[in-house]
Amino acid sequence: MYNISIKLKNLKWVSYLKETNVKNIISKVYPNSIAEEVGIEVGDVLVSINGEEIEDIIEYKFFLSDEYLEIAIEKADGEIWDIEIEKDYDEDLGIEFENPTICDARSCRNKCIFCFIDQLPKDMRDSLYFKDDDSRLSFLLGNYITLTNMSDDDINKIISYRISPINISVHTTNGDLRKKMLNNKFAGKILDIIHRFSENDINMNCQIVLCPDINDKQELDKTIQDLGKYADNINSVAVVPVGLTRFREGLFNLRTFTKDEAIEVINQVVNYQKQFKKSLGRNFVHLADEFYILADIPFPPYNSYDDFHQLENGVGLVVKFQQEFYDALNRINSDKKQNKKITVVTGEIAYRIIKNLCDDLMRKVNNLNIEVIKVVNHFFGGYVTVSGLVTGQDILDALKDVDLGAKLIIPESMLKSGEEVFLDDITISDLKNRLNREVVVSSVDGAEFVKKLLND
Repeated sequence: MYNISIKLKNLKWVSYLKETNVKNIISKVYPNSIAEEVGIEVGDVLVSINGEEIEDIIEYKFFLSDEYLEIAIEKADGEIWDIEIEKDYDEDLGIEFENPTICDARSCRNKCIFCFIDQLPKDMRDSLYFKDDDSRLSFLLGNYITLTNMSDDDINKIISYRISPINISVHTTNGDLRKKMLNNKFAGKILDIIHRFSENDINMNCQIVLCPDINDKQELDKTIQDLGKYADNINSVAVVPVGLTRFREGLFNLRTFTKDEAIEVINQVVNYQKQFKKSLGRNFVHLADEFYILADIPFPPYNSYDDFHQLENGVGLVVKFQQEFYDALNRINSDKKQNKKITVVTGEIAYRIIKNLCDDLMRKVNNLNIEVIKVVNHFFGGYVTVSGLVTGQDILDALKDVDLGAKLIIPESMLKSGEEVFLDDITISDLKNRLNREVVVSSVDGAEFVKKLLND
C-alpha cells in the first residue's frame, strides 16, 4: 500500500538540508521497484524515514527493515513528498545513492609507522591518497578500521543498529605500543572497545600488520592471547607482513621479514592454531599467504582456513585458487586439444604458483602453450611483489620482445575495483592498443582462470 501527500516548499526540511549540506541524492531507481511505483526519480533527495534524518547508509538500511515507512522525498522543484509505504520487512525500495556512504567518508587520524599510503609516489590520482577509517565502509566494503576516530555515540550506533561484522585493524593489544605504532594518543583503548562489541554480540574480524622487532615475538603472543578471550565474537585474526615500497624517505625505519623469521612466525602461529583448534574447534588465527611463500614451505590444507574469512587480506587466497583450479582441471577431457599460445602475467610473489598450475594444464591439454611472465614492480620498488600492486607500465616493460601468442591474460586483482584501469591510470584498452593483442581479465578464481585459458 502506498499513499503520497505533497507539501509545497516545506521550509523546515529545506532549511535543514541547506544548513547540514546533507544531500542523500538518489542516483538510480530500479525498474518495477517500490520506488518507481511511488514516483521516486533519479535526482530526488531522501530527507527522512519515519521522521528520522538519514545521515548514512547504515541508518538507511536499519530503518528500511521496518514494515511501515513514512518517507520524505525532496523533488527537484523543492516540493517535499510524504510517502507512506507498507511492505515486507526484507523488501527493498529499489534505490541507490550517489555516494555509497551517503555523507562523506571519515578519513584516518593516525600516522601509522607502516601506512602504505604514506609510501605512495607523488602525482598519482587524488583518490589513492585518501585514508579511510570509516565503520560504515568496514560494514559495506570490508575495509579495516582502527576505531581511533570513533566517539561513544558511534560505538553505540554500531551496537544499536547491530552492524556486523566489523573489521578491525588491531596490530597490537599493548595500549602503549599501539599508540606508538599508530602515532595516536587515543589508540590505546582497543581492548575496551572490543570488549564492548563482544558484550553486545557484535561479530568482528581482526588483522595484525606484523612489523619485525616492533609487534612480533612476545608482543604477537600477547595480542593473540588477548584476542582469543573474545573468540566467541571474533571470527578470525589475520597476521599480515608489513609491506614496504621504495618511497620511504623520512618515514619510520622499518624492514621486512627474512626467510628464517618468516619460518619462526609460522611456527609461532601454528602453535596457537593447535590450541584454538582444541578449545574452539577452529584455527581462529591465520597467516597471510606471503609468509609461506617467503618461508618457502607448503601451504596449510584447504580445510585449515575455517570459512576463509580474510581472503581480501591474502589469507588462504592461494590455497582456494589452487583447489578451484584443480577441480576444474579434473573435469577436462584428457584428449582435449588447443593448438595455440597464450601469455599470462603475474606478480613476483605468485609467479612459481601460477607457473606450476599452467604447466599442469599443459600436461593435460595437447598443444597448449602457456607462457607465464613475471612482472617486476619497478613502479613501487622496495619489497612490493604482490600482483595487486602491479602497474600497466611495468606490464608493458615486462612484455617487450615477448611473443604473446593469441591473447594476454591478466588477473583482476591488478585493476582498480570495478574499473579496467591500473594504479598508474593505464587502462585495459591502452594495453590492447599498444600490444595489438586481445587482453583478457580473469577474476581470482581458479576455475575461471582455466576457462579463460581454454576458451577461444
